[in-house]
Amino acid sequence: MNKPPLTLYLAAPRGFCAGVDRAIKIVEMAIEKWGAPVYVRHEIVHNKFVVDSLRDLGAVFVEELDECPDDRPVIFSAHGVPKAVPAAAEKREMIYVDATCPLVSKVHIEAQRHADNGLQMIMIGHAGHPETVGTMGQLPDGEVLLVETVEDVATVQVRNAEQLAFVTQTTLSVDDTIDIVAALNARFPKIVGPHKEDICYATTNRQESVKAIAPKCDAILVVGAPNSSNSKRLVEVGARAGCAYSQLVQRATDIDWRALAGIKTMGITAGASAPEVLINEVIDAFRDKYDVTVELVETAKENVEFKVPRVLREPA
Repeated sequence: MNKPPLTLYLAAPRGFCAGVDRAIKIVEMAIEKWGAPVYVRHEIVHNKFVVDSLRDLGAVFVEELDECPDDRPVIFSAHGVPKAVPAAAEKREMIYVDATCPLVSKVHIEAQRHADNGLQMIMIGHAGHPETVGTMGQLPDGEVLLVETVEDVATVQVRNAEQLAFVTQTTLSVDDTIDIVAALNARFPKIVGPHKEDICYATTNRQESVKAIAPKCDAILVVGAPNSSNSKRLVEVGARAGCAYSQLVQRATDIDWRALAGIKTMGITAGASAPEVLINEVIDAFRDKYDVTVELVETAKENVEFKVPRVLREPA
């Protein structure tokens, strides 16, 4: 039987970013250096496949530090942690390695600098997301106020409208934050913003590549996890950029083939914590059913690399 033709637009950049790459490497190198088990507070990155692979190597994932024994190393996830967490690890004299993405650490430093200058912070982010919790936890309670929407900006209660600064969660959509930043500037004309958007280069690049393929596609699949903020934003960006069917899938087994009946063009991308092996698995699933022509649509080249902490580069 002849397979129907399908043009598959493969977005680039897609998948792993430098921060995720570094975080995974940190866990692998820690297991290599200290042996198993190595404890990891929270999922190192938001991807079940990655977490399961590291668990197989000897990583033990926990929610809180008090679930870790004193005599085993602990790693903090790429999303960052409140200041209280490393402080508690030091008090217990634990070996700990911070895998916080350097771009998230930059936001933490920025928040502290503003606080040192007497400014109260407003954070644009999602309530409960580990990165938001980590950034807000850099400063004492009440020093960082969270806004999620333009509506929140209208009701946020600040200490002094003349002494404010804002930061943003790195994994948000640039389009989503534009309106919120405009609302902040309108309500608080003296608010201090970051020199450069806090939204990370990888988030922006992946969104731009989706915008490039969306108008050509009958459907877009984003390979990523349901708890991955940047993956969910890619789905939204695809829909807003003109693709009628933009969906998140964790694995090829999640593809809803009935919803895709009759498609001629397909777009595929992946969130920053999704490995290439899962993207290839999805492409192979389409090859089984269609006569696939793959077209790479590259909108940026990435050559960013972050070093792992020195403690992992030194012999045990």
